[in-house]
Amino acid sequence: MLIERAMSDGYLTNTYLVAAGHGGPGFLIDAGGPMAPLFEAAERESIEVTHVLLTHHHHDHVLALDEVRRRYPDIVVLAHPAEPIEAEPFEPLQIGDLQVDAVHTPGHTAGMLNFTVGGHIFTGDTLFKHSIGGVRAPGSTGYADIRDSVMDRLMSLDHETEVHPGHTDPTTIGHEWEHNAFVRVWRGLDPEGDEPVTAMGQPATLIVWGADYDGGNKAWVRWSDGRDDIVAGSQVERG
Repeated sequence: MLIERAMSDGYLTNTYLVAAGHGGPGFLIDAGGPMAPLFEAAERESIEVTHVLLTHHHHDHVLALDEVRRRYPDIVVLAHPAEPIEAEPFEPLQIGDLQVDAVHTPGHTAGMLNFTVGGHIFTGDTLFKHSIGGVRAPGSTGYADIRDSVMDRLMSLDHETEVHPGHTDPTTIGHEWEHNAFVRVWRGLDPEGDEPVTAMGQPATLIVWGADYDGGNKAWVRWSDGRDDIVAGSQVERG
């Protein structure tokens, strides 16, 4: 299987070109750009790009969608119906020799889709190497959803499954099962933290201080009323 990746400089967003191999049809996952390397790869490999599959509607994942439509005027854009974007509803489909399915993983957004192709999954902003998606972005559905999406839907996959996130580096389900700080606490392997912090200007308890895809941190915090939240580390004041 052919997988080409382009990553944007500013947002560190990944866009993928996927096909069974040289020649025949293929598809894009997200459209965050830069698109030129993927257009060139499609031409070099004689791939007819027929679909673009959108993990979710956030700007950094769709900002080059008009460019994609200009390049491929007949392309079919697919997404979850809950995402506020002009697209047809995704249903499992065959593209060349590849069977493409999706796992619905609400949390970061209501209609987040993770696309599965063979032993690969493209996780959008649900799961990253050593991190998970936050639940403070527009359209998010909260802590309980992101936890269930990661633990019940993704961690139940074969641990050899190769993970292609919506930002930066690839990983595997097995690696995240063992090394992702959030997953380890959810599994009961590591204890919850109890450090008092200020998060988004409010008193909170820091449960997990994990890595994030951009070299910073992601935090699981618990508010004074007992609610849990996943926020950017930059929004947390420690000590």
